[in-house]
Amino acid sequence: MITLGLNAAFHDSSAALVRDGVVLAAVEEERFTRVKHGKRPLPFTAWELPFHAVDYCLAQAGVALADVDHVAYSFDPRQFASEAMLASETVTLPLQPSAHALPAGANAWDNPWDPLFAAYVLNAPRQLAAGAPHHLKRRFAGVEAEALQKRWHFVDHHCCHQASAFLAAPFERCAVMTLDGRGERATTTYGRYTGDAYRSLGAVHMPHSLGLMYEQVTSHLGFLHSSDEYKVMALAAMGTARKAGELSRRVRVGRDGQYTVAPLDLEAWSGPPRERGAPLLEHHFDLAASLQAVLEDTVLQLAAWLREASGERRLAMAGGVALNCVMNARLRDSGIFDAVWVQPAAGDAGTALGAALWVDARERARRAGPRSAALGTVEAAAAPREDPARHIPALERAVPAATGARAAAEGEGGTLAPRRWTMEHAYLGPGFDDVAIEPLLRWAKLPYRRLDDVAEETAELLAQDRIIGWFQGRMEFGPRALGARSILASPIDPAMQQRLNELKDREDFRPVAPAVLHEAFADWFEPAEANGGRSPFMLFVYEVRAGRRERIPSACHTDGSARVQTVHADANPRFHALLQAFGRRTGVPVLVNTSFNVRGEPIVGTPKAAIEAFFSTPLDALVIGSFLVLKEAGA
Repeated sequence: MITLGLNAAFHDSSAALVRDGVVLAAVEEERFTRVKHGKRPLPFTAWELPFHAVDYCLAQAGVALADVDHVAYSFDPRQFASEAMLASETVTLPLQPSAHALPAGANAWDNPWDPLFAAYVLNAPRQLAAGAPHHLKRRFAGVEAEALQKRWHFVDHHCCHQASAFLAAPFERCAVMTLDGRGERATTTYGRYTGDAYRSLGAVHMPHSLGLMYEQVTSHLGFLHSSDEYKVMALAAMGTARKAGELSRRVRVGRDGQYTVAPLDLEAWSGPPRERGAPLLEHHFDLAASLQAVLEDTVLQLAAWLREASGERRLAMAGGVALNCVMNARLRDSGIFDAVWVQPAAGDAGTALGAALWVDARERARRAGPRSAALGTVEAAAAPREDPARHIPALERAVPAATGARAAAEGEGGTLAPRRWTMEHAYLGPGFDDVAIEPLLRWAKLPYRRLDDVAEETAELLAQDRIIGWFQGRMEFGPRALGARSILASPIDPAMQQRLNELKDREDFRPVAPAVLHEAFADWFEPAEANGGRSPFMLFVYEVRAGRRERIPSACHTDGSARVQTVHADANPRFHALLQAFGRRTGVPVLVNTSFNVRGEPIVGTPKAAIEAFFSTPLDALVIGSFLVLKEAGA
């Protein structure tokens, strides 16, 4: 059974493909189109599907769209639709939004363009069947929209986030928590996974959202919301949480995992919004620090409730807020849970993976034998009634059944098939071997040579303080470069962090992260025993051990912390060998590892993109497959 997962409603458009419980491929659309995040999260972009990502996933499995048994889309428009939208006989759009107030009784967070957004999402089956770009049509040919709709599943957005965590984590059972800006209506969800079933333990709904609160402060500080929140997290280490009291009074944690976020008056607390590119002042640092402190304190309270409500000792997390590695580390060290695992593609890109895993597990369980009444209700609601993309009344008729189905799926749960896959690594994207790379180097008339020993010869360049573009194996899924599409450098020179920030045209306060041999982890960072001594996805911060910080100054943040990746020989043997070789030369089995991209662009996905980034930046060398390309100045 082949299941294709799609994320396209908001941003970080992506696709994933699962065959009989095993993930074969997962990738973001941005890596092909070179548009960061694929698109902005606007109602007008909801029609854009990740055709390039889908094409890659199908190619990786050696199938066409016609061979796919199920398509799982990580948003359910039946839950998103407002009462006003459902009451309308037709889709009515405002021609001049600024001249039209929201209807009486409408929620303040409703958008006058929501009907257009819903219509685009509902039309996704037709768009996938008929809208592929000309150069990709071969794998999409021969599929009619009506046939595709019979295999189509609109899956609750937060359910997809949850599934991307508990169906990928190395836990047989666990509590689950998702935190993001918003899905259809939910902003935070809780659950419990017990190996063959998932049960919801509650949700927080709009307008109360920790993710949207963080986005609001991100915008106020002059950064791009839904994109630059990680910059605010880094900024927080440079400030003092002087405004935490005012902010915490706006965030109230209640019973049963519920919380409220009251409107924020950021100008009153921290002055006018900062313009992009303007100097960062002390009150900006303090606002970031206050926001980070309130987020951490709130999430610890929510986690403590979930620990008691679930009875589980391990936690799996997803949602964009779960990419906050400082928060994750504090939760890890709190002792609330014995272990915390975070989906490496915790943002919306990961919902494509979660959608595919959820539908795959549910459908394999259905095929295996009799199903629970609750699961039967889910299937009945998912079955096609009428062409859902035709008009809103079709949506209206689906809502009552869908609402009951969702209560069954997320409230009482249902049987899931046994897992056949665990996410040991994130290398799920396209890979290019030497046979594919060398003709491109020749065609571009580039001077290159084949390395006899990639790890040893690259380590020698790094020991000479050269900065290396590193393009190896299959690409990472998620926002972190993990040694497949990385820029690498020695952490020993104190000036290296500044050199890297200049190379990538980044803000001076931005830290870079260390990659360390798994075997040497405990010698350099603490608490190394946490989470089983593994940190393969760069999603937690650690403290550099006493006496070691002076050896790796460019891998540390201003507060002495570091966002660490442990490198394992079984997951990435070439990167592991490189760290070993560098360690033999320098006594430091650590490299600075940052994403192979330049400011405002996605991580490079192809050899061509890698070459373009190499020659448009002051990188010293490019190690691509088994080949080395050097610039004249560095030769």
